[in-house]
Amino acid sequence: MNDLDPAAKDLEGYLFPETYTLPRGTPVATLVSLMVERFRDTYTTLEAKRSGQADLSTRQIVTLASLVEKETGKAEERPLVAAVYRNRLDKNMAMQADPTVVYALVQAGTYDGNIRKRDLSFDSPYNTYKYAGLPPGPIASPGRAALEAALAPADVDYLYFVSRNDGSHAFAETLAKHNANVQEYQVLYFQKQRLERQRQQNGASR
Repeated sequence: MNDLDPAAKDLEGYLFPETYTLPRGTPVATLVSLMVERFRDTYTTLEAKRSGQADLSTRQIVTLASLVEKETGKAEERPLVAAVYRNRLDKNMAMQADPTVVYALVQAGTYDGNIRKRDLSFDSPYNTYKYAGLPPGPIASPGRAALEAALAPADVDYLYFVSRNDGSHAFAETLAKHNANVQEYQVLYFQKQRLERQRQQNGASR
């Protein structure tokens, strides 16, 4: 990886997620080599179509793509998520990406499947709530679509997004709009969920 990412200390982000057909007993080193070469081929092809991201290194692009990979599974949202983080970089805003907190906790061996408020202050260079800019490196292995989104983000002014709890996200340009989305899709949503559970429990106890 030295030619693509001289700063890489491991292959996090560069083991391309794909289906590989291999004979039984294939050595691990062979599979790793195939995955890295598949990344190299894919990235080189996509980089030729890079649009306006010349200021970011390969490592930064792959790191940005890894955030996209972890934030959404919806194809139409990937360029939007990439745009949010790219816009935040341009404005020197914190990324505040939950997946980076999860990665930091996993690396420390303390992740139990939940993020708590105190975790947002966890001291790790990968915690983008505590440290500005992109994390030091990728937090996952991004696929082709995520890499493509990082190389060519959507042309939008979004700075925020929040989960709608159905696999999709609500995007916003302003904090006021974002707060309204949080109220609708997080606060009120979970209040309704609690009330529904209470209603069902009360009905079952009669």
